[in-house]
Amino acid sequence: MGHVTSNKEQLLARVRRIAGQMAAIEKAIAGDAGCSAVLHQVAGARGAINGLMDELIEDHVREHVAHPDLDAAERTAGAEELIAAIRRYAK
Repeated sequence: MGHVTSNKEQLLARVRRIAGQMAAIEKAIAGDAGCSAVLHQVAGARGAINGLMDELIEDHVREHVAHPDLDAAERTAGAEELIAAIRRYAK
């Protein structure tokens, strides 16, 4: 996946921010924060994960499905990989 390595630092920064959000949720729960505050933190983390997934899907489509240099077999394989990932994510 060349597209993942080409913007690795940006993706890692997003993952680190998500990890920070998860740590803040853990701390809030351990510290008996109000449920409303925890719900808002979880919603923020979910949005961040969805944003990461959106970026990865877009990159995958551009590189493994819609790239003009790909042959039909490569496009089909890229599409099948994406379908499997989306099905798993949607569960």
